[in-house]
Amino acid sequence: MRAVLMKVKSAAVRVDGATVGKIGQGYLILLGVGTEDTEEQCRKLADKLCSLRIFDDENDKINLSLDDVGGEILVISQFTLYGNCRKGRRPEFLSAARPETAIPLYELFVELCREKGYHVETGEFGAHMEVESVNDGPFTLVVDTRDLK
Repeated sequence: MRAVLMKVKSAAVRVDGATVGKIGQGYLILLGVGTEDTEEQCRKLADKLCSLRIFDDENDKINLSLDDVGGEILVISQFTLYGNCRKGRRPEFLSAARPETAIPLYELFVELCREKGYHVETGEFGAHMEVESVNDGPFTLVVDTRDLK
């Protein structure tokens, strides 16, 4: 699985002009599921992202967690994180999981974050979405489960 995590002051997602998810301070997570991803990787990614300490403390050091700041999470499905641009001018997405595999893992990731006590909002899987965010920092991380220990 791949995630692009952005520390935000706020974020929202709209489908057909209607807001379907909105948060205050916290994480905007763009989540991609690959063809070889598993529930174990999903759990590992949720554990890692929810435990990161990337918010500033009183000394302006990145030392506080999502728990410490009462943060929220907005998760957006993003199969294009598995886009391959090596050849040609149009990306191919053969490494992105098909919906029958991706949806259950996406939903598991969301549920795991909720089980940790976070308020989690989502976009709409497979829909054309408009995502708006006020990045804080900006502070952005790219995390791939293949790189996690």
